Amino acid sequence: MQTLSLRAKLMSFSLAADGTVDVMYLEDGVLICTDGRIDALMPAANYTADGGDLDACEDLRPCFICPGFVDTHLHMPQLGIIASYSPQLLDWLDRFAFPAEQAFADSAFAAEQAQHFLDRVIASGTTCAQVFTTVHEHACEHLFAAAQSLDMAMIAGKVMMDRHAPAPLTQEPQACARACEGLINKWHDKGRLRYALTPRFAITSSEEQLALCGELLQSHPSVMLQTHLSENHEEIGEVARLFPQADDYLDVYERFGLNVSSATFAHGIHLSASERLRIVAAGAKVAFCPSSNLFLGSGLFDLAAMPMDNLSIASDVGGGTGLSMLDTCAEGYKVGQARGHQMHPTEAFYAITAGNAKSLGLADEIGQLQQGYSADLVVLNPTKPQGLAERYAICEDLTDALFAFMMLSDDRSIERCYIAGKLAYSASAQ
Repeated sequence: MQTLSLRAKLMSFSLAADGTVDVMYLEDGVLICTDGRIDALMPAANYTADGGDLDACEDLRPCFICPGFVDTHLHMPQLGIIASYSPQLLDWLDRFAFPAEQAFADSAFAAEQAQHFLDRVIASGTTCAQVFTTVHEHACEHLFAAAQSLDMAMIAGKVMMDRHAPAPLTQEPQACARACEGLINKWHDKGRLRYALTPRFAITSSEEQLALCGELLQSHPSVMLQTHLSENHEEIGEVARLFPQADDYLDVYERFGLNVSSATFAHGIHLSASERLRIVAAGAKVAFCPSSNLFLGSGLFDLAAMPMDNLSIASDVGGGTGLSMLDTCAEGYKVGQARGHQMHPTEAFYAITAGNAKSLGLADEIGQLQQGYSADLVVLNPTKPQGLAERYAICEDLTDALFAFMMLSDDRSIERCYIAGKLAYSASAQ
């Protein structure tokens, strides 16, 4: 039996029936985890009163412990092209994203990069992610194998493209579907792994490929689906040209049965009112990617127009400029301010923990400090970096502290990460 006993400030976030965020906060708390799951949490005074030995708990104060962050949309092969100077989306794909992905044809390189990617993701405080790999079957295999070795919750899929991309990154639709089915059979629901069908976006998939994707979704109803939607005006125009029979961009996916509750549509900046209503009715989710949207000049997402139950927040690396979900929230706050909608710090922390877990169908497993949940934890240090330390010293309450974390933290603020109760990252070991 493996037991983890930690003393720190404990916080967790949930959504109340009226749509507001409830905060569980213990100024001085004890968290007990047994065999990878949360066994108990309580105020330190209660722990002592019940006969517990505080000296046997590792004291991490003044650090905060909260559920590990969840990232609902990012690209494994794009880590090395963060901050690549280019005009908007389609040019950036041609100049940087596609060449970076072609390098993953080398299986050994893909295996090395999969491990490096997970190391970087975990060091940023993220303990669960939904990931695009590449068109190469082995790249997806290597990511799943690396995540499995850590007992990490991971949703991933092999990218599906059969046109309008470099030839080495395209695959005949039937062959692609067979490869996806093989990956589903081998990895989906194995431990904490889940498969996501991953057509990149409508531009790079023919009607045949989208139809086969829909058939796979019907025959494997528990798999997820991830793709892109309405990110960029030029992209939307190209989709309209390629699919003249469709009423709008979302209709392209709907014609093949892809607007479903298990779907994550990345970006959704330029959705019509009708498209929003249809996404909500289907129970699908839109991944808000503020860092990427600002960097590529794609537009300002309308946070107020999408219900929280149909919204997640994601880094979109490498269109996004970093893996940190706290920094992603800072960028999201700025987008909201520009659109006249203020993102409250508790809403942001809920979104990147319990909210994103719910959007991926994992609300009963991760995202909260709650008995029985997986012990996926991030330890946040309010004394690093110096700017955060100085601001934290004069914070008046928890909301003030959360906002300081959101706006001023960086990689140095991540003190530790635990996955299934095991230490997966420690700043002191770096």
